[in-house]
Amino acid sequence: MIRLRPTHLRARLTLWFVAVLAGLLILAWGGTFALLFWQLRSQLDHFSIQEIETVEGLLYFNPQGELQMHEDYHNHPESKDVIDRFVEVLSPEGSVLYRNERLGDRMLGGRPFPGEGVGGYSVRSERLAGGTRIRMVSRIHSLNGRRILIRLGHTEEPLWLRLDEMLIASMIVLPLVLTLAGFAGYGLVRSALRPIEQMARRAKEITPQRLHERLPNDTVNDELGQLARVFNATLARLEQAFEQLRRFTSDASHELRTPLAAIRSVGEVGLQKGGSSAEYRDIIGSMLEEVNRLTSLVDNLLTISRADAGSFELQQVRIPMMQLARDSASLFEVMAEEKSLDFLLTGDESIAVRGDPIFLRQALVNMLHNAVKYSPVGGTISVRVQRSGQEVTVEIEDSGPGVPLEDRVRIFDRFYRVDKARWRESGGAGLGLSIAKWVIEAHGGNIVLDGASEGGCLFRIRLPDLLAALK
Repeated sequence: MIRLRPTHLRARLTLWFVAVLAGLLILAWGGTFALLFWQLRSQLDHFSIQEIETVEGLLYFNPQGELQMHEDYHNHPESKDVIDRFVEVLSPEGSVLYRNERLGDRMLGGRPFPGEGVGGYSVRSERLAGGTRIRMVSRIHSLNGRRILIRLGHTEEPLWLRLDEMLIASMIVLPLVLTLAGFAGYGLVRSALRPIEQMARRAKEITPQRLHERLPNDTVNDELGQLARVFNATLARLEQAFEQLRRFTSDASHELRTPLAAIRSVGEVGLQKGGSSAEYRDIIGSMLEEVNRLTSLVDNLLTISRADAGSFELQQVRIPMMQLARDSASLFEVMAEEKSLDFLLTGDESIAVRGDPIFLRQALVNMLHNAVKYSPVGGTISVRVQRSGQEVTVEIEDSGPGVPLEDRVRIFDRFYRVDKARWRESGGAGLGLSIAKWVIEAHGGNIVLDGASEGGCLFRIRLPDLLAALK
């Protein structure tokens, strides 16, 4: 099957441009022809009306009662041959009373139609025997008390000949104009599409290893510049996502390697040394601690992966925040007793939010676990639940070493730990705060780190108030 449609966009645009131009030129020339024809015919009608008034004054009845027309008004005998009019005079019944020599035996319009020439001039086009096109004017006239119908016509052949000449000239000029317009249009289209070709060539060169490169023409303030800026913004997001994925993969593999290496080393040492059942129980206990740590890490990685994929469906129920904070804090009673920590929980029991209790509980548990883990022995952890305008604020404050100012912008990043205060030996993989931040933002809230760089951390969670949402 032959495919006639061009494959290149510039060729299609050029053909479209030429086709539209051809249509417009044809319409313009057609309108010009129609206007010119109407004007020439109007002039011919006006001239015929003047002529029929002249003929009315030249008609007379001879003594025999025959209708005649004076021809002696011409200054020269040959001048009457110059006048190209066709004249026919009929009785009201349709009988022929007079025909001039130019008309001869031919009929000029056939039998009179009802109302022809009555009260004015009747103008129409006719064809004589032989195919000559004429423009005819009719009028009822009274001569010596007798009513007669005078018909006068002029040939339209010169008019049509002039239009034919213009049409032939147009048929010659139109292809030349369209050819020149096609070359010019192709050049314009090629120039207009050149930035797109440049962007396409640059896009081919961008690979996962070269995501830092950008498309050109992004500084131009037109549609192509806007397109380049949109693609560059997309590339920037892809670069950031690839960098996060690379860092995530590297950190995850490193974090998974650590407990696996610990389990292997403990098992190998135990097998090499041998020992009593008590020693084997200690070895198995150490291995189980690493397994628990590995299980927690895998669960957190699964949570983050599902969150990135958007496969979570949050339930929307009423959640009393004081009860949620109390249940979350109860999980750390043993750890708090071991470190002699004071747990202070204050707030309004009527405060509630709307959200998923499982995920919000996980967020608070991660925050409280972070506070318990880094608070010193004999320290204090405060949890305050309060209403602020149309928001519910949950503040979790510990008495740990704090976070330096330069590390606060990354404290919620995945696998990020502050070297100064959150060393690896304290446990954790640096995912708890990241998960908590995702949960809070998924519920339409936000979480920030406040407080001094030393002497404790104050995490402030803001969530939409249920009462304000119901109003």
